Amino acid sequence: MGIHRRRPAPTRLRSLALALALGAGTLVALPPAAVAAVPAGFTDSLAIGGLSAPTAAAFAPDGKVFVAEKSGLVKVYDSLADTTAAVFADLRPQTHDFWDRGLLGLAVDPQFPARPYVYVAYTHDAVPGGTSPRWGDTCPTPPGATDQGCVVTGRVSRLTMGAGGTSVGELPLITDWCQQYPSHSIGTVTFGPDGALYVGGGDGASFNFADYGQVGNPCADPPGPAGANLTAPDARGGALRSQSVRRPAGDPVTLDGTIVRIDPDTGAALPGNPFAAHADPNARRIVAHGLRNQFRFGFRPGTDELWAGDVGWGTWEEINRIGDVNDTTAENFGWPCYEGAARQSGYDNANLALCESLYGTGQTPPYYAYHHSAKVVPTDPCPTGGSSIAGIAFESTSNYPAAYDGALFFADSSRGCVWAMQTTGGQPDPTKIVPFVTGVNVPVQLLTGPNGDLFYLALGAGELRRVGYPAGGNRPPTAVATATPATGPAPLAVQFSGTGSSDPDGDAVTYAWDLDGDGAYDDSTSATPTRTYSTTTTVGLKVTDPTGASGTTTVVVTVSGQDPVPVIDTPTTALRWRVGQTVPFAGRATDPQDGTLPASALRWRLSIQHCATTGSCHEHVVQDSTGASGSFVAPDHEYPSYLELTLTATDSSGRTGTRKLRLDPLTVTLNFTSSPVGAQLTVGGTTQQTPFSRTVIVGSNNSVGAPSPQNLPPLNLRYRYRSWSDGGAQAHNIIAPEAPTTYTARYSFCLC
Repeated sequence: MGIHRRRPAPTRLRSLALALALGAGTLVALPPAAVAAVPAGFTDSLAIGGLSAPTAAAFAPDGKVFVAEKSGLVKVYDSLADTTAAVFADLRPQTHDFWDRGLLGLAVDPQFPARPYVYVAYTHDAVPGGTSPRWGDTCPTPPGATDQGCVVTGRVSRLTMGAGGTSVGELPLITDWCQQYPSHSIGTVTFGPDGALYVGGGDGASFNFADYGQVGNPCADPPGPAGANLTAPDARGGALRSQSVRRPAGDPVTLDGTIVRIDPDTGAALPGNPFAAHADPNARRIVAHGLRNQFRFGFRPGTDELWAGDVGWGTWEEINRIGDVNDTTAENFGWPCYEGAARQSGYDNANLALCESLYGTGQTPPYYAYHHSAKVVPTDPCPTGGSSIAGIAFESTSNYPAAYDGALFFADSSRGCVWAMQTTGGQPDPTKIVPFVTGVNVPVQLLTGPNGDLFYLALGAGELRRVGYPAGGNRPPTAVATATPATGPAPLAVQFSGTGSSDPDGDAVTYAWDLDGDGAYDDSTSATPTRTYSTTTTVGLKVTDPTGASGTTTVVVTVSGQDPVPVIDTPTTALRWRVGQTVPFAGRATDPQDGTLPASALRWRLSIQHCATTGSCHEHVVQDSTGASGSFVAPDHEYPSYLELTLTATDSSGRTGTRKLRLDPLTVTLNFTSSPVGAQLTVGGTTQQTPFSRTVIVGSNNSVGAPSPQNLPPLNLRYRYRSWSDGGAQAHNIIAPEAPTTYTARYSFCLC
């Protein structure tokens, strides 16, 4: 998905993930707060639950609610009171649901249903010019997800609603955004106040090293063909696709790292765009560029200002502002030459021509940026050490207190928080930021909805939630549920009651039960339903008053008896894996009722966990499979990180048992020095004075650079780069060897 980020150097966190705590050979999820914390007087209530990896939502003018799931499903609800979704569109065959890729953007035509169109942005499972499906929600080795990369594209399409209320056809508007690596994919699709459609997509480049097309160049970026490893200074691939509109005349322009303004019926550029006279149709679409992963953006109400959150690499998260989308200026926010307001050292020290020319004119600096190691608000409870800005929305027409009038809300999926940037003179003021929602289980979108309330999608919880302010107006009801009996052997017949629920305003309430524990309140509308259970289940109750305000609660039904017992035979915790290593796995399971379970009852999941110096870890799913055995190829990732192998067994009654295994990598220390000592050298995205060392995973791909010229201690004399001890170019990549190795950059005194 498009929200891959990095923690302070030298480690990195990854987004769309759940915080985890470790145990020897096992891993236990840290539970999210039962209810996310909001300021006094506000409420945080469930709007829609039971979703599977929801990534985007949209409210239609007629009250319908559309929700996109990462897999490629678009669901539709008749209203927020509707507890049963219909599948509006199934785009799973053409969607590459892998790591940060998937169906990530969703918008409804402002004139819906008179114009019966829904717009989607997703990772298209096809190479440039190819057809889907190419990879099928996986990435084999070769080419390897973080090695050569499984190349895909991004697509924005228009779906048409038919008489039955579901999609009857897809019209692709644009297919572009070449993506080599499994993050920085497609993102937001939204309408502007001018009726134009705005779409954004990331750079599709590596998150492990400074990527300018030196690993195979499968997107055929200039100056070399596909298959040629590009070299500095003339390389114009990788993350430099974000600067492609600045390439020499005749070079192709890509949409990676841009925001485009297009006709919602054709996908063509609109007249008046900054590059309207350009020969390349992609250039004509662009209104902003130089972005890494502008996963979420939106318009400030009553203006033509577009505000975008851009996920950073090693240091900064940005909020960028396009002052007027209708003017003739295409803002260049600088990536990869800049990160935040400063030059990005990994790319700066590669002496890339596209960056060197930009340094002479400068970037459009971010409106606001926060450092990965710093709190957004000094007193907020949100963790630091990793960041992924993942939501942008503005207050408008709500009944929130006056302090929030016109406020800019922004979310960070790594930190699990939403903040409000309150205004001064009507303009968001970076000196007036306050925490708004904390303890969110992976927020990936913010949007405003009915009554002007702020809604957010919690991907980790599978929920769309609503922040209301009932003070002085309607107050939400309180849900109370009982289960009789709450424990016992299977089959366990349970009588539920929600009659203890109440409304502080005396309003009548309606009931909606989640009796099967799937998160969807679609099983009963009775105040006193019954159900028989064979497995322990968390049952939910949602009560709603006539205005739509709601309250939820849960009660656990515990069915006594033993769950299946899975066993992972291979590998063991003794394994120390290298990048690119094929690792076989095998397991089995027994069950007190069923005996030995068949291979079809076993499900495997491989995830990569990346941990901050604070100890918190985040998960990215790499591979799912079924059966008694299989194998995986260990992916590349910055250290500290480890793999987690999970085996889940399911018996004939639906009871499950899970075993988790932590697999640590084989690491090596790389030492960096210079002759003379004291030079600044770049490894990955950070620059440091020699001598220094880095711990990396054996087999990992690491970019290195030797800036030149530079003044060296102790006399501060001028030196220029001469050579590397490994014979590599001034900027090159090294594959981490198994043994500790020293890399020396040699410099010569110069009058330069």
